[in-house]
Formats: sequence, structure tokens, C-alpha cells
Amino acid sequence: MFDYTAYGLIESVVKKALPGDGPQTIGTILDRSLSRGPNRTALVGPSGRYSYAELERQVAQAAAVFYELGVRQYDRVAACLPNDVDIVIALLGCARVGAIWVGVNRALAIPEKVFILEDSGARIYLTDSAGCEGIEPQQKNLSTIEHIITVDSASSDKDWHSLLRTASPRQCKLPALDSFEPAAIAYTSGTTGRPKGAVHSHHNMLLPGAIEVHKRSYGPDCPQGVMLPLTILNLMVLAPMVAFQDGSCCVCMDSLKPEDIARWVREERVGHFASVPTVIQDLLTSPLVAPTDLATLGCPDIGGAGISEAFQRLYQDRFGQSMTVAYGMTEAPTIVTRTDPGCAPLEELCGRAVDQIQVQVVDESDRPIPACDVGEICVMPATTGVYANIYTIMLGYWNKPEASAIALSKGMYHTGDVGYLDERGQLFIRGRQNDLIIRGGSNVYPAEVERVICSHPSVADAAVLGIQDDRLGQRVVAVLEHSDMSGTIDEVSLITEIQSYCREKIARYKVPQQVVFIEKLPRNAMNKIVKLQLLHLFE
Repeated sequence: MFDYTAYGLIESVVKKALPGDGPQTIGTILDRSLSRGPNRTALVGPSGRYSYAELERQVAQAAAVFYELGVRQYDRVAACLPNDVDIVIALLGCARVGAIWVGVNRALAIPEKVFILEDSGARIYLTDSAGCEGIEPQQKNLSTIEHIITVDSASSDKDWHSLLRTASPRQCKLPALDSFEPAAIAYTSGTTGRPKGAVHSHHNMLLPGAIEVHKRSYGPDCPQGVMLPLTILNLMVLAPMVAFQDGSCCVCMDSLKPEDIARWVREERVGHFASVPTVIQDLLTSPLVAPTDLATLGCPDIGGAGISEAFQRLYQDRFGQSMTVAYGMTEAPTIVTRTDPGCAPLEELCGRAVDQIQVQVVDESDRPIPACDVGEICVMPATTGVYANIYTIMLGYWNKPEASAIALSKGMYHTGDVGYLDERGQLFIRGRQNDLIIRGGSNVYPAEVERVICSHPSVADAAVLGIQDDRLGQRVVAVLEHSDMSGTIDEVSLITEIQSYCREKIARYKVPQQVVFIEKLPRNAMNKIVKLQLLHLFE
């Protein structure tokens, strides 16, 4: 039995089985589709194509690899891999032995990856040769990592494909799995400057797909595509978890170039994917993409940033159908609200709560507030309807009991986002607590970037902001105080130096695109920086 208290987590109180006759754990996710269509295509990527029968054999081998390396129930397995068949097979093998999956985004800088590996206590790190080169010199700082396994280095004795060929599934003793126990940790950029690991159960990860299957939203002939990184847990939930429960195919796309996405959609007849506005805008405006390339694509779920009415009309004009705007988060996981495909496009509109979820907007005392009043958005299980009380909120933040208690107080997840519900129950996003910046669909927390910038000896203090950007939604900018304003400063050179310094320590999408020095940052009576007074610097 898993010890929730030891890891600062909160056990789910209500435990209701997933709808339908499908799998209840990720380790058994292939069973139903395998029995119904063993020869149907299950998984496609740049390096391979697998039927359900072939995928089942690969997953059994992957589970055996982990077991032979000493991985047991509740151990953590981390992976930093490109979108391809390997990362999906590894996750399913990890789940089958009862281990907890940790995705590590490839865009993160080495110090960020080291922090996640150490914080999660991962025993295994699965990566490619490039990722191995960056992490191996840091291995002395990784107290729990026992094996670094590469997927593309046949000369290594820890080559993933060699281990898959030689593993013995018959020797693998699989544990009994509880669907409400932890299956994965999804790290977010922390508002305190350090990432937090949101912990999700098998039930959490399978529920979105189970409901789509129960509602017959897609069907086995609707391949699910994924071009955003599968190291992000939400993408695992929205693509392979849905596809395998539905008996369809998961198509792993290895590029964000619009012409490449269009080729994958055209050749694999992709029927659905979840993406961000930046990717969709590139698809809409690229001269290399024809509407016929996307003929099989239904209404993709679009989330990650505010979407203008003009952008939605462009989609309608180009492809003859309305896009679906979704609002979600790592802690949910995935989609919380979704607009109806036929609804009129309105800025800030994020639609109604999906069937299994209830959204409440509350005041500072967690009391629900009237329609159209602005407050904090909270997420909880639906209490009425077919899917009442089936949703479970996350189990908390890994090894952070205080943060878990605050985020999950009163049985609901406090998103930190600000918005309102109209009289029809539609959610509108007005802003974000903690100054969250969403750049091209990626979350950037200013506190994290400010922590890095302030570690530079030439910076006394920093304020990082998000500025509206037509393509990215928001771009990252910074206003800095120099540590010694009495000397002569070559600001241009110093700004270049600070940006380079940031690129060594954080992901490139978090690095401020524009930096401004001022003599003193404006502060209030509590000595907190007043960021609103800095916006005029970027007009």
C-alpha cells in the first residue's frame, strides 16, 4: 500500500470506477483493444509502426527491462525523449511494473533537469545520446539515479533497444495495481521559483479517454495525433491514453513545422489532436499547407493561451469548421472546460466544464460568488449527471505537504487563475494569479526566471512580465536593477550576457526576449515590486 503522507500527498476520498468496461489501470490499457483487434495499427512514429499485438509484446519487454534493472512498485522512472514510439512504450512498461513515471521536458536546461531527477528520486533515466551527454557529468549530484539508459547509442551497455531484445518477460513479477495510487509525476514551473511535481493516479490519467470512449466521441477509426512533447503528461493523457482505450492509433509527430504536421495528418489520416495557438496559427498561414492536407482532421482542442476572435474566424474561413477552445492545466490533468464547436468566438471564453468536472469561482474565503463576479477558478468533481463523483483531483505535489494542503483545500483544486462564470455556466478567463506567462502554450512563471536572473552578479533585482504578442500569445520581458548604478555600464553587452546566462540555466522559451535596465524598480508599502507600473516600458 502506498504511503501518501510520506510524500506529502492526499489520498482520494471517493473512489468510483471508470465508466464502461475498459481498463482501470495504465498497465492494462491495451487489453480490450488487443482482444478486439490485435492487427489494428496502435502506434506510429518516425522509427516504427506497431499493431496492438506487436505493441503488447514491446510493452511486455519494456516492463521486463525495468524489472531486471531493479525497478519495483512506486519507484520512479524518468524519461527525456523525443516524440516517437519509444517514449510511449516506456511509459506503458513503467506502469505495468507499478512504477511512477516522470516526464522531463527536453527543452529544459541541465540544472532544471537535474532538479527534477533529484526531487522525484528517480532511479532510472531514459534519454537519447544528446541528453545523456548533458546529464552524465552531473551524475554526482543525482543521489538516486542508478541507470542512465540511451535509446540511440548501440555501443552503450545500457542501450534501450538492446535491453528490449534480451529482457525476459517470464521472469517479471507484476504487482497488483490500485487505480487510485500514483502513476505519474508531472512537473510544473513553480511560482516559488522551483518546479512542483503534480502527482496523478492511473484513474486520473485514464478518465478523459474513458469518457470519450463512453460517449463515442472519436471511435477506433479516428487516429489521435500528438506534435507537442510527450514528456508533458497532459499530452500522454490526450493522445496515447485516449487512442489505446478507443482501439485507434496514436500518431507521434516529430516536428512542429506546419508542413510536417500536415504531412503526418494527410498520410496517417489523423482525426484529432490537441495543440496550442502558435502551432495552429502556423498551420493557418503557411503557404505549404493546403486545406485538403487536413481533410480528415475534426475539431482540434486548442488551449494554452488566449485566442482572439480574428484567429478563430481565420480558422473557420480556411478549413470550413470552428475550432474548439479548451482550458486545462497540469494539475487537472488536461482539459477542464471546452467550447462548443458551433459557438460564436469570443475572447476570454473557455467554454463549459467537461462532463466529469465542476468549476467554481470563489472569493478569498473559498465561498462561491455570483455569476459574472471575478474570483479564483477552482476545479472539483461534478456532483450531477452520468459522470457524477467519478473525477478525482490530483493527489498533491510530490514531497510538498504544505503546498498540497493549500492547493487542495476544501476538496477542490485552486488553480490560481482568475475569471468568472456567466449566467449560462460558461467560463471566461480574466487573468492569472502569480503573474503566470503563457508563451506559445508553455507556462513561464516569473518567479523562476527572476531567481535565475538575480543570481547574476550584475543584477540587484528583477521583474519578469508577460507582454501581449500576436503569434505567441505572450512574450517574456524583464526589467532589471543593476547591482551598482554608480559605474559606467555597457547595457547592450550586459543584456546579451544576461540572456546567455539564462539560456544556460533555464529553457530557451523562458529567457526574456527583451531586457530593460532602470535605476529603481517601483515598490509598494510592503516593498513588493509593482509590475503594472513597468508595462509602459514595452508599449
